[in-house]
Amino acid sequence: MTKADIVAKISEKLGLEKNDVQATVESFMEEVKNSLEEGDNVYLRGFGSFIIKTRAEKTGRNISKNTTIKIPAHNIPAFKPAKVFVEGVKTKTEVTV
Repeated sequence: MTKADIVAKISEKLGLEKNDVQATVESFMEEVKNSLEEGDNVYLRGFGSFIIKTRAEKTGRNISKNTTIKIPAHNIPAFKPAKVFVEGVKTKTEVTV
């Protein structure tokens, strides 16, 4: 499902203009992004949390030059789904192999 699909479904379900829904979805994504960039986590009850995870410093290898490089510690954005969300997905979707 793409952002356009989400906008179309919400627009159809609520009877709102697609442009209004598009602006709302864009604003939501922008606010989540800005919040994470400022170091604040975003918690949405029943859905999940957008959190900042810290990756520790580690040693990597450049295979072509046969050298080791130090990868510094850094932060990455992550999504942690709520338990209700996880259980819903577990019970309502088929396992694909």
